[in-house]
Amino acid sequence: IVGVPLGTFIGQAIGWRTTFAIVAALGVVGLLGIARLVPAMPRPEGTLLRRELKAFRNPQVLLAMAMTVLGFGGVFAAITYIAPMMTEAAGYSEGAVTWLLVLFGTGMFLGNLLGGRYADRALMPLLYTTLGGLAIVLALFTVTAHNKVLAAITILLVGALGFATVPPLQKRVLDQAHGAPTLASAVNIGAFNLGNALAAWLGGIVIAAGFGYTSPNWVGAVLAAAALGLAFWSAALERRAPASEAEAAGAVDTGAGARVPVHH
Repeated sequence: IVGVPLGTFIGQAIGWRTTFAIVAALGVVGLLGIARLVPAMPRPEGTLLRRELKAFRNPQVLLAMAMTVLGFGGVFAAITYIAPMMTEAAGYSEGAVTWLLVLFGTGMFLGNLLGGRYADRALMPLLYTTLGGLAIVLALFTVTAHNKVLAAITILLVGALGFATVPPLQKRVLDQAHGAPTLASAVNIGAFNLGNALAAWLGGIVIAAGFGYTSPNWVGAVLAAAALGLAFWSAALERRAPASEAEAAGAVDTGAGARVPVHH
């Protein structure tokens, strides 16, 4: 999580190639940590690609992935253009941007810890809180970006709120994709990257249109708010589904094509 900001810092001090070396080294450390700390799980039997693809017929899976694209994209709508935003609007020097990225990485680290801790306890309330908070903070960033202290605090919050959404979004996909955890997890990682690319593209459009370097923050706020709307929609569908199933279970076929309720 902190690899890119740390690599940027060292890369500027020593050389750009060092950035890749640092990120690669941290990747190896992460790999060793997974091999050492993650318990071995038995390989599921009878896993077929055709069976896993059926999971994508579930609207809840598609909604969860759409939340991933929009919610996480909101973060990178702003962070992609953080250097010109901070130098032009906040008045930071180019060298200070590195430390701001380290601050963003710290927020990412803290948010990931909090998201992982509470995703199992209250997944949907956590998504409501983090996506709603992210939309508000990104909207405020258009104002706080003009003040050095407030901009730094906002960058920390964007990192924390943005990455607090990662564990619940990933768990939401896995919970809904019954029988297809491997493929669904892999595709959702692609959804994170799609959100990054989409948000960066939209941010570039508003800058090119002449709205200024802080305008991508509005793009991010809209994306995060849209993800929040999808979260409420997904929860509403989930609440409606058990009622429909109960109604179906509470009726019997009379043999003439009609169904009558069964009273217990």
